[in-house]
Amino acid sequence: MGYSGQSLPKKRDNRKRQKRVKRVEAPKPCRFEKEGIFEIDYRDVALLNRFVSSQGKLSAAKRNGNTAFYQRQLATAVKRARYLALLPFVGE
Repeated sequence: MGYSGQSLPKKRDNRKRQKRVKRVEAPKPCRFEKEGIFEIDYRDVALLNRFVSSQGKLSAAKRNGNTAFYQRQLATAVKRARYLALLPFVGE
């Protein structure tokens, strides 16, 4: 008797796994702080479109480099622009 048609159990490899090295990137500068904008206007559709993806999602602060202060303002401005039909709720 033995294994009929089944594969044998694999032996465990006792070698240590190498750890992945994490890449540390410098944080991106905040666009609004650099340009001296204090308040984000919901009527500036061209500016808001830069931070909305093709699916209609708001891009993350980590990706676009916004500080938390400006990311909250940006989210509020996008929501207001959507409500007033200046921006679409969903992408194409």
